[in-house]
Amino acid sequence: MRVWLSESSRSARRLRMRRRTPPRCRRGAEITGAFRLTDLGGLTGADGRTVRRGSLLRSGALIFGTDDDIARLRDDYRVRLVVDLRNNEELAELPDPMEQLPDAAFVHASIFEDRHAGITQEREAQLEAARKRVKESGDPVDFMVMLYPAMLLDEAGRKGYQEFFEALLACEDGAALWHCHVGRDRCGMASVLVESALGVPAEQIRADYLATNLFAPAQLTADGAASLRSLAAVTRAVEREYGGYLAYIKEALGVAPSAIEDLRARMLV
Repeated sequence: MRVWLSESSRSARRLRMRRRTPPRCRRGAEITGAFRLTDLGGLTGADGRTVRRGSLLRSGALIFGTDDDIARLRDDYRVRLVVDLRNNEELAELPDPMEQLPDAAFVHASIFEDRHAGITQEREAQLEAARKRVKESGDPVDFMVMLYPAMLLDEAGRKGYQEFFEALLACEDGAALWHCHVGRDRCGMASVLVESALGVPAEQIRADYLATNLFAPAQLTADGAASLRSLAAVTRAVEREYGGYLAYIKEALGVAPSAIEDLRARMLV
């Protein structure tokens, strides 16, 4: 996996980037800023094959990138698909600069509807109880432990990730990129699903999920870090309901086994 970040956000005064690394930069380069991009390339997939570099990218919201960042996505990575996992309110407030990516298709696959509309009353009651625990404990992970299962199991999340997979499977040229706001929760779970479809082992999936804590800018993660407690909670829920992530992809998202094999054939080398 490789990561590069920019120096400034689009909404702030533009600053000169301290460091601009090429697509083959090593993960762990000294980088700071408001935009992060992670290449899933290099992870181990099914049958010992490796995820193709420069083809599967996850990031924070593109609006935080500079013009140079977006140009790099367009020219160096040849991004041909952008999937935005945020809700309508977030998208309206900070839209992606798709005019700078004229060759890329844009898909809006909201995981949570505005103000969590679409979450069942039972789930909302559980989330409210989790909010109260957070106030008492001061630990935001308590809330995420309740929220993460909702991302995959509630109707809005299933629909959003189904749309995400449909778009990913249809992208046969160039790179596919998906993002939420920070690139941690909704985006992180999208990455967990893609990596599960490609046969990436659990320990590498966990490490990639936690990488947000190494590379996401502090100003965007003030509400809490990525935690294995959150990931474990959704993993238990998916295993209880479906038997595992791969079964969830097939049953809940309706992805055919042949489509998974096609994805592996394209993305593993």
